[in-house]
Amino acid sequence: MRVRVGWGTIRAMPTPPPSSPTGSLAPDHLRVVQVRDRPGIIDLAWGHPELSLLPAPALAEAAREALIAYGPDALSYGRDAGPPPFVSFVRERLDATDTRTPAADEIVVTAGASQGLDLVVTLLTTPGDVVLVEEPTYHLAVRILRDHPVEIVPVAFDGGGIRTDAAGDAIARLKAGGRRVRLLYTIPTFHNPTGVTLVDGRRRELVDLATSEGVTIVEDDVYRELGYDAPAPPSLWSIAVPGSVVRLGSFSKTIGPGLRAAYLTADAATAARIVGSGLLDSGGGMAHLPALIISTWAATGAFPDHVASLKRTYAARRDATLAALAVHIPDAAWTQPRGGFFTWVTLPGSLDAATLLPAAEARGMGYVPGRRFYVAGDGGRSSLRLAFTRYAEADLAEAVRRLGAAVRDARRR
Repeated sequence: MRVRVGWGTIRAMPTPPPSSPTGSLAPDHLRVVQVRDRPGIIDLAWGHPELSLLPAPALAEAAREALIAYGPDALSYGRDAGPPPFVSFVRERLDATDTRTPAADEIVVTAGASQGLDLVVTLLTTPGDVVLVEEPTYHLAVRILRDHPVEIVPVAFDGGGIRTDAAGDAIARLKAGGRRVRLLYTIPTFHNPTGVTLVDGRRRELVDLATSEGVTIVEDDVYRELGYDAPAPPSLWSIAVPGSVVRLGSFSKTIGPGLRAAYLTADAATAARIVGSGLLDSGGGMAHLPALIISTWAATGAFPDHVASLKRTYAARRDATLAALAVHIPDAAWTQPRGGFFTWVTLPGSLDAATLLPAAEARGMGYVPGRRFYVAGDGGRSSLRLAFTRYAEADLAEAVRRLGAAVRDARRR
């Protein structure tokens, strides 16, 4: 097959086989995606968007238009803070979804939220500093933190989100021991892995605590666009005193993770420090061409309708997953996420989710055991994370049915 892109004709890679919509059955030297789909397994472990729902044809046209409009500049080192059209798009989206719109000098474009987190930890910590994290938390953020010479200290979490009393106690205890608590990493909106949203009262308590203690909150806010029952609540960044919160945002969940087009919002001084980092001085702006492609497509006005379609689809998939849990594992407990990608299931009878996983996979479904989301790996023994975004409702219901069968077998044994 050939694809016309404007300046010539490029031979495209063969279409992946129908049994592998992501192409991940190819040998490793040909595989171009992270996901490793396994035949016969409905794998609810991967917290990814369904790629077929993302606007690939529209982005292909936008790429052509961007390369024509910007010419060689599209292939140059980009402006350190990111291209102004993309920064304007970020401001437009946060004006629509949050309660404070950042100024242009409060935004830095990053190559994914993960790179934003790495930049923040690199620039705002020194060796030996303490970083607080709610527990459970996003396990791959912990891996990023462990790339740095900091100490990671968990803080208790419940059905209302991170416990601010526990955070205050941890800060007091660590300071009394001569330790410096520099950052607090949290996912307050449509949490990964639990789907829980931090309750309103605790949002104000948390930012007040951070301000009074001189701790910078790193707010992972990548699911903001995906509120299914109601809009996402105000971000911590929007209600905090400038300088006390750095927010990480992303378009990976709505436009495409492969673009690595994301951003952070911070006070102007912190943003300037990040823009002046050696990484950006050497490499220029992050995700320069993807950001120009996205802003070119966004200028058509298509993004809000695209997100609305995603929300309808993912809300139906969430509902199908929760309904199947009620039918097939009624004595389990699970969260009721208002948005995002995940629900958190606690198995009945004190079953060990890690021990159960091989039996579930033998029946044809997969998940992530809860222990992976605990800093020391010693919590969440009976819990697991289910992602509901990559599969249609019937597949999700079947996956949960298979999980229920594995649970019943394990309880009989």
